[in-house]
Amino acid sequence: MPDLRRDPVVGRWVIISTERSGRPQDFVQVQPAKSISTALCPFCPGQERLTPKEIMAYRPHPADPNAPTWTVRVIPNKYPALQVEGELGREGIGLYDRMNGVGAHEVIIESPGHKDGLAEIPVKKIEDVLWAYRDRIIDLKNDRRFRYILIFKNHGAAAGSTLEHSHSQLIALPVVPTSVMEEIHGCRTYFQQKERCIYCDMIRQDLSEGRRIIAENSEFVCMTPFAPRFPFEMWIIPKRHDSAFENGQRPQLEFLASILSESLRRMDKVLSKPAFNFVLHNSPLNGHANEFYHWHLEIMPKLTQVAGFEWGTGFYINPVSPEECAKFLRGVTL
Repeated sequence: MPDLRRDPVVGRWVIISTERSGRPQDFVQVQPAKSISTALCPFCPGQERLTPKEIMAYRPHPADPNAPTWTVRVIPNKYPALQVEGELGREGIGLYDRMNGVGAHEVIIESPGHKDGLAEIPVKKIEDVLWAYRDRIIDLKNDRRFRYILIFKNHGAAAGSTLEHSHSQLIALPVVPTSVMEEIHGCRTYFQQKERCIYCDMIRQDLSEGRRIIAENSEFVCMTPFAPRFPFEMWIIPKRHDSAFENGQRPQLEFLASILSESLRRMDKVLSKPAFNFVLHNSPLNGHANEFYHWHLEIMPKLTQVAGFEWGTGFYINPVSPEECAKFLRGVTL
């Protein structure tokens, strides 16, 4: 079973998952995008036998589980970072804290088409992917062992993907990550001082200035943050205050699918289809951040590398201003 261990100095938890050492890509130096596997794809319809049995799938017509008629399919990760079975087993070892690596690690296969990226598929299909995220979060929230659910996407070898077929991942954790706690602390401090949500204020100010706005609709805004870590980093934020992504209903998810599609297409056109990561920053499962926290989606193209200075200081060196990035992205013709 994986092991969760806490750094006693900064409070950061790490996962020691020796089971994942069976992955053939482990410990191999990163190569260009051609290193993504082009062998028989386990995510394509008709190859369901090559994956663990599905957790959930959307199909246009009723069919047996694991039949090749799905439009979105959710499966356990074959090489999970955490295992869903077992007890947490929290314990102290002298000054150190550890627990069993209990959690959930799932893969959301976004489309049956092998070459279908999120930027290429119809908006309605992106909406189906978002509904799958929502359904899985709602289901996993019922497990009292879990404290936080992270949804993320690695697209391209440079972003950490090892399979070409477009997919995203979900990991349910028994602890709230340190970086999330830092974000929540900043939101709480701002709220205590001003009795307003900092993200709501950010949206109002940036919409009034317009310099970092990339796209918007009635429900969402896509913008470059004021202090981005990476060139062309983008945030998609709901205009209406909400701390939890899973609270979204059909009209809102339709608008989210639309602006996510537009943002990715703008990025692809300006940057010639870069590798990228996106991460859904959501409220912890305890529900205590409703007043001051605001969920959002962060998209980060892989255009620069994090090196010694960044690791040693926590400072990021970004060679392009967010205002210039927004101008390029906003100005492209789709």
